[in-house]
Formats: sequence, structure tokens, C-alpha cells
Amino acid sequence: MSDLIDTPEPHDTLLIVDDEANILAALARLFRRDGYALLRATSGREALALLATHEVGVILTDQRMPDMSGVQFLAKARERWPDSVRIMLSGYTELSSVTESVNQGAIYKFLTKPWDDEPLRQTVREAFQLHRVTRENTRLNAALREANAALTLWNQELEQRVAEKTREALRHLHVLRAAQEVVAHLPLPVFGIDCDGCLVMANQAAARLLPGASARLGETADELLPTTLFSSMLDAAGKGRGRLADGRGIRFWRYPLGGASASIGTALVIEHVEPE
Repeated sequence: MSDLIDTPEPHDTLLIVDDEANILAALARLFRRDGYALLRATSGREALALLATHEVGVILTDQRMPDMSGVQFLAKARERWPDSVRIMLSGYTELSSVTESVNQGAIYKFLTKPWDDEPLRQTVREAFQLHRVTRENTRLNAALREANAALTLWNQELEQRVAEKTREALRHLHVLRAAQEVVAHLPLPVFGIDCDGCLVMANQAAARLLPGASARLGETADELLPTTLFSSMLDAAGKGRGRLADGRGIRFWRYPLGGASASIGTALVIEHVEPE
């Protein structure tokens, strides 16, 4: 025989197991006033079937029952539903048969028949409190495992993105170094002037044209370039002619930077022109 008597709170379900119908009825009357959802079973097999279909917080069982003892039943219940709190209610003569189960943690409390109502009700209340704490710990542990799994995945994705960005940066660095090396070895002098008018680059040919230019990077270009050249460079639309301080004639080309990069300024290419 088994039946669901009341369901006020789905997580506070009490399963009562006893092969004597009058004991089941008495215990049901006692605990009905506490608002628990009550399940009753007259054997361990019947109780296991109820546990398979209901979320039970506390189990209250007799020890001496046919086919399966209370200790055997609670051992099976603990194995499959470890969060349920298990209480044994039996006679003094059966104390020795349940001592080992109590010591192994299969039984939360052992109470004797005949019982006192208030101590029994208090024990069951405490058992439900323990069940709520256990259930909450289980929930929190599951949430923590889920969060850790998500964090691990996020870290893996982040590491992958960092590795990709690192490879991309290295590729750009290799391209930049190659471009710098090409510019450095061009036979024509090349100067780089930023948006503030400061000299920021001078290749080897530029250093030969204006000795000391490479050592004076960061200074304003009008202090390094001959005044006539600097003035004509500003006046020219994109190319022009001028003279160095020693009178050598030159042609120059100006290329504004920023069309294909984030750089802002001017690239100045100079060619020495022999007098006609």
C-alpha cells in the first residue's frame, strides 16, 4: 500500500515505511500537522519504488520488516538517493543490528519505539533542515562546476585569440622589418617627417646626404634640412627642385602618409641632380 497524502511543499516530502498499518496511520496523523508531503509504504521494495518517482527529503523507517530490513532498505536508498536524510524508528532490542549502519553514515538518527511525539517531530524538522542545506550545497557545487567549466572554455578561447593575435602581430612585425630594411638600403635618400614637423626616419642614403641626420631623429625637420629646401618643399604640391647648403641641386618628391596606414606625416625622397 502506498499513497500521497498531501503536497504543500514539494521539497519537504517525508516517506514513512512500516509494515504495520496502525503505525503508519499514527505517524501520518502526527506529521500531517507539520505540513509535509507524506508518502507511506509497508515494505522496503514499495518504498524504493516511491523514491524512484518522488523527491524525498526525509525517510523514517522501521527496522523489522518482511523481505527487507530497515537497514538493508536504507543502505539501498543511500546508494541511489544520498541526499535524503534517513531516520530509523525501531525497538531497543534491534539497536545492535543498526549500530554499524549508524556508524557508516547510512542512518542520520536512531529513535526507539514507543516514541515521544515532540522529540520525534523535532528530529524530523532538523532532518529537513539538514536536507535543505545538503540540497543547496549540491546546487551550489553544480553551479560552481558549471561556472568553472565555462571559465575554462573562456580561458581556452582567450588563449586561442591571444595566440592568433600574437601570430598576426609577428607577421606584421616581419613585414615592417622587411620594409624598413628595403627603405634603409634604397639608393635615394628618404626622410620621414611626422605631423608635428619632426624628423622620425632617415635611411642610409639620407644619412650620407646630410651627415648626422640619423643621430638627430626627433628634432624638427627645418633645423636639419637646408632652409631653401625646406621652404621649397612646403611650397611644392608633390615634387620640386631645391638646393642643399653646399649648393648641390636636387629634386624631391613628397608623399603624404596615412592613405594605407595609421601614420600621419610626410615621406620625402631626394635625388641629387648634377648641374647641366
